[in-house]
Amino acid sequence: MSESNKAEDQWVKGIIKETFAEQKKARRWGILFKGLTFTYLFVALLLIVNSTPSSDEKSEQTHTAMVRVNGVIAADQEANANSIVTGLRAAFKNEHSKAVMLVINSPGGSPVQAGYVYDEIKRLRGLYPEKKLYAVIAELGASGGYYMAAGADEIYADKASLVGSIGVTASSFGFVDLMEKVGVKRRHFTSGEHKAFLDPFSTEKPSEAAFWQEVLDVTHQQFIKVVQEGRGDRIKQAEKNEKLYSGLIWNGEQALTLGLIDGLGSPGFVARDIIKAEEIVDYSVKASAFTEIIEKLGLSIGSGLAGQLTTQGNGLRFN
Repeated sequence: MSESNKAEDQWVKGIIKETFAEQKKARRWGILFKGLTFTYLFVALLLIVNSTPSSDEKSEQTHTAMVRVNGVIAADQEANANSIVTGLRAAFKNEHSKAVMLVINSPGGSPVQAGYVYDEIKRLRGLYPEKKLYAVIAELGASGGYYMAAGADEIYADKASLVGSIGVTASSFGFVDLMEKVGVKRRHFTSGEHKAFLDPFSTEKPSEAAFWQEVLDVTHQQFIKVVQEGRGDRIKQAEKNEKLYSGLIWNGEQALTLGLIDGLGSPGFVARDIIKAEEIVDYSVKASAFTEIIEKLGLSIGSGLAGQLTTQGNGLRFN
């Protein structure tokens, strides 16, 4: 065989060898992905089969019904009014629940969402007058979180919990000077004189700033009214303190002195010593098993980031 034929033969063999190697790698990746898919489906099946029973299935004896409020209060977050209200309705409705406990760990959020929950608390308390609602503040019960708590019969917190922040905020940025420096011109067309008054790329007008401040002040007065109605005489004396409705926040001991809460204690303490029903049943609306798996696999990062971005901006917030 000539040298040229030998070289060609070696080249062909090399191509064949590389092809088999690539096919082998592809098979390995295929096996890996199939294994991951199988594991994913297996875990999903286990979660569905072993999921926590509903409150009706596991609450056939007297108990304390619990609903949790965790994180920022917003329509697209875990602490959204629909989920919280759904849990509260089930908790009040169950004949075996002696009382309902709203466990709050939230910095606040949407006044609208907090208002929905507060209104439903008042409705449910009227519908089930024999069943008390206790709010228990964990690390933080501020702004919209405290707004909800104000609707309870009694409020408890730890001595180091942060309570209060009775105020309203709305924030934005102004980029007008920066745009001038980099030579960018804003072209924004509207059909109303004040349609763009919150636009961060337009010059702020004193009249519009005053108007927006009025909106905040009115919303603040709504918040104050809710606290006054919910706390009643327990807060009358403290209202002499000009800082009470200033947006400041206090620890549990200070909040107790001000009448913002009724006592110091944990959810376990309230269930055992106040309600006298030590067994606690969680009525919080939970994400589906599939959603939990997706989140644990890290596929919810994008939606979580989007949620954080949408909760920022020009909207009013109880923070």
